[in-house]
Amino acid sequence: MRTDDLHAALAQAVPPIGWVDDAVRQVWADPGAIARLFPRAARACGRAPLTDGWTADEAARALLLAALPQDRLAEELERVYRYGDASEKRAVLKALPLLPIGNAAVPLLRDALRTNDTRLVGAALGPYAAHLDAATWRQGVLKCVFMGLPLSGVDSLDERADEELRVMLAGLAEERAAAGRPMAADATGLLNRLRKEA
Repeated sequence: MRTDDLHAALAQAVPPIGWVDDAVRQVWADPGAIARLFPRAARACGRAPLTDGWTADEAARALLLAALPQDRLAEELERVYRYGDASEKRAVLKALPLLPIGNAAVPLLRDALRTNDTRLVGAALGPYAAHLDAATWRQGVLKCVFMGLPLSGVDSLDERADEELRVMLAGLAEERAAAGRPMAADATGLLNRLRKEA
């Protein structure tokens, strides 16, 4: 997904794209304007589903973030994430792979993974999670299993799953079995695959 794709998807949605284009121009002229525009995106654009799991408000917010100049990006990202509600935080997390931020936003992923909000935990393990160190990423995957989140949402799961994750999943499976609670089918499938590869 690219910002052009999000803009095109929004242009087909109702209400029209005019608010977003105007808001983007305001952010270009004054990066600090994002603090008041970012929260308004849901009211201005709605929350209609678009494409690839994005909603209209998330797409609008991603375009606002993409309009920020490079020298203000990290600062404004931090601000809109810290002071945003869960929907705004999720939009920031989903937008990260689209932004020229390098690994500077990893602390936001770590914060999301500490929450008990399934929307934030799931979004934190999207494509930008490539910047997480292996130990933190494994803990995030385990948290998804613990919270019942589908592992299909974990980006690069097949490539990053390793022996340490197998050991962690096996331990969780034993704990769940002892408590009479089975693990989700996708987690059991991953564990079985890793056991075969071991």
